Amino acid sequence: MAARAAGAPKPNIIFILADDLGPGDVGVYGGTQVATPRLDRLAAQGTRFTQYYSASPICSPSRAGLITGQYPARWRITSFLQTKKGNAGTEMDDFLDPKAPSLPRALKAAGYATAHIGKWHLGGGRDVTEAPKFSAYGYDEGVGTYESPEPHPDITATNWIWSDQDRVKRWERTAFFVDKTLEFLARNQGRPVFVNLWLDDPHTPWVPDATSDRKDVPRNLKPVLAEMDRQIGRLLDGLKARGLEENTIVIFTSDNGALPTFDGKRSSPYRGHKLALYEGGIRMPFIVRWPGKVPAGNVDERSVLMAQDVFPTLCAIAGAALPREQTLDGIDVSQAWRGRPLARRGPVFWEYGRNDEFFRFGPDRSPNLAVRRDNWKLLVNADGSRTELYDLATDVNEAKNLAAEKPDLAKELTKLVMDWRATWPKRK
Repeated sequence: MAARAAGAPKPNIIFILADDLGPGDVGVYGGTQVATPRLDRLAAQGTRFTQYYSASPICSPSRAGLITGQYPARWRITSFLQTKKGNAGTEMDDFLDPKAPSLPRALKAAGYATAHIGKWHLGGGRDVTEAPKFSAYGYDEGVGTYESPEPHPDITATNWIWSDQDRVKRWERTAFFVDKTLEFLARNQGRPVFVNLWLDDPHTPWVPDATSDRKDVPRNLKPVLAEMDRQIGRLLDGLKARGLEENTIVIFTSDNGALPTFDGKRSSPYRGHKLALYEGGIRMPFIVRWPGKVPAGNVDERSVLMAQDVFPTLCAIAGAALPREQTLDGIDVSQAWRGRPLARRGPVFWEYGRNDEFFRFGPDRSPNLAVRRDNWKLLVNADGSRTELYDLATDVNEAKNLAAEKPDLAKELTKLVMDWRATWPKRK
């Protein structure tokens, strides 16, 4: 992104992260579950990317990748954070180490007012009572759900993720989070603002109203998606009404793929789902709007982007310094946001599932390691079994395994991902 003109105000940044939303849930990405006119409008007013990858096919590590700009395994977060026993079984720490690089901390040092609003899931909840507060990561304010160090009382009446006793009901949560975001903007007029607006929707359970049967079926998903879309539209309208639309970057994506997928419809056109390293588990919608800076109505099908890129990219735009003593795994991709597709250099990696006892898997289980270099993607188990090689340029659905036809390439990429795996730190 071109440098800001001298004296130009820093942009506000609102990062919207949906929970377990697949590309088949968004109309502009070909989704057919329900109409999403506000998200489609957001894409029409900005640029949407078709090769953006989450850091993981499950929530906690995917979020750690966004916050830190690094592979989540560096910080011993490889699955969803849970009880202390479960965390130990998955070889994880109990919370994200506040010594890790932190995007909100970097932006706060550059003059931003910072807030986390919504789902956290990077420490706190269940029997993890000593997780650091939001301020330890650089947030001025935090409005957390149950799985956080500071759960908001209006949405955590009981000691669980949600309940009928919550003052704000399950189907009202997205509106609640949008309200809190607009209130934060109003309280910080005259300062640039960074908000992580991390939604609960459309994660199960799907509870669209007080009379719902709460079953995880399409008839309940559709109104949940429609309400999420409506509330995002209300946020966009609120920015416009306050005169903030022109100088606010709005980013929309998902933490990982969908589950259940309803015969793949929510993952379409990809194979896989949440909990799998196939494209449907990690290749997510990604929309950026910044009027006059990010081209409107643009579709970038060439740039390969990672969640870890968000940290250095936003710091470059905001004029914020990167951590001096730690190297980020992400790169500044602002040129792609600006409309110049990026030829990514070097491989990108994923892992999920170190054992069968403490990791959950979906119906189409993938190998537990993956690497993409150029258009080649290799998946393999950590013990060297089940090698799968796909050419994403011609086989985005990962249907034809070319490992036997290209043994030298498969061997080369296997060594690459195994060497990466060997760098993982052990649980403290």
